[in-house]
Amino acid sequence: MEKLPHLLSIFLFIALHFHGGKVVAFKTQDGSEEWGYVQVRPKAHMFWWLYRSPYRVEDPSKPWPIVLWLQGGPGASGVGIGNFEEVGPLNTYLKPRNSTWLKKADLLFVDNPVGTGYSFVEDKKLFVKTDVEAATDLTTLLIELFNRDEKLQKSPLFIVAESYGGKFAVTLGLSALEAIEAGKLKLRLGGVALGDSWISPEDFVFSWGPLLKDLSRLDDSGLQQSNSIAERIKQQLEDGKFVEATDSWTELESVISIKSNHVDFYNFLEDEGSDDVATLELALNKKISMKRYSRYLTSLRSRSRTPGGDGDLDTLLNGVIKKKLKIIPENVTWGGQSGHVFDYLAGDFMKPRINEVDELLAKGVNVTVYNGQIDLICSTKGTDAWVHKLKWEGLKNFLAKDRTPLYCGSDKSTTKGFLQSYKNLFFYWILKAGHFVPTDQPCVALEMVGAITQSPAT
Repeated sequence: MEKLPHLLSIFLFIALHFHGGKVVAFKTQDGSEEWGYVQVRPKAHMFWWLYRSPYRVEDPSKPWPIVLWLQGGPGASGVGIGNFEEVGPLNTYLKPRNSTWLKKADLLFVDNPVGTGYSFVEDKKLFVKTDVEAATDLTTLLIELFNRDEKLQKSPLFIVAESYGGKFAVTLGLSALEAIEAGKLKLRLGGVALGDSWISPEDFVFSWGPLLKDLSRLDDSGLQQSNSIAERIKQQLEDGKFVEATDSWTELESVISIKSNHVDFYNFLEDEGSDDVATLELALNKKISMKRYSRYLTSLRSRSRTPGGDGDLDTLLNGVIKKKLKIIPENVTWGGQSGHVFDYLAGDFMKPRINEVDELLAKGVNVTVYNGQIDLICSTKGTDAWVHKLKWEGLKNFLAKDRTPLYCGSDKSTTKGFLQSYKNLFFYWILKAGHFVPTDQPCVALEMVGAITQSPAT
């Protein structure tokens, strides 16, 4: 029986790669894992971690895929959160994850943008200020990794994103296509998948009040206040006052939290873990951006924690994992610059990326949208609203299609979700899942990613 990698039993073999002075990488002795830094710009260092699947199926007609996972935030770590909390081979207790996406694909995690997770900059001026700048750095990373490895080039790459990562995914998709067409990047783009993604902030903030009113979490007064701030945000976006819109978004979240008695923005059926969050916020003593990041961590951790240890992600990534990786500079703390990442992107945070989705669809790229039913921050109601705004020529036919019910494995007794598709647009409604779909509904999420990637293991 094939074994998943067990962290504590791996013996390391150091492989230093210098490609134009930009890449430094380590790998395990059996080649199942490789990780390192790419200097995407002078003094700007992006960390990546590649897992090669032990479940790989060799099928000439169906090449084995690679999933590039992009986390949200902005400033949340894919190497930490996506890997250990959601889809990687091991959970935060370093136990094998039965629902790891390695069963369907190889997995490439990155800490993006620079300053996120283990990634770091040597000068604050080097933090990215736009999604496009982040995509340019990611494209540089892909060029350095794929152009030097023919094995990687044979596998189609699927960009799968969560939350704010969706904005990075669509800008990266377009940037990568441009680099491929120019002959600068040797890569096959398989598709882009947007999980509970912050594609149209305006549509999401307008969804919160009515949705929570229908769920009895807001009264008429709360609804009126919510809609009033949402209208202000809309006007600020129209006037190009994007930083002000981000400030208003922060105000709206506070109003929603107070008027709903602290609804969980990542699962509207629950209350926010306010005690844990308060403890984290006091300990961090940082500005609102860092508080948002800690709340993001806390919300996910509360869904994935199991008995037998604390499973704390900060302790894990700054302890045993940092020791294993060997390559992380001593003065770099995992997540230490994440607050700055959010701050520097404040001018882009509320900008929509619907046009980029349209461009990808027009270019024939497979675009998948998936959303958890009980997510609030990137609600299905908001996602449905921005999908209806697409100018893609196939939208009318897409909207006319009936949805197909989804089940898990051979069990047809419980509906797990729905799928609607036409040509290269796919929309998955995942029932009983919040913001973190792979954690809340691991079985249907695994089957979904198998379908998205057309994995030969499906």
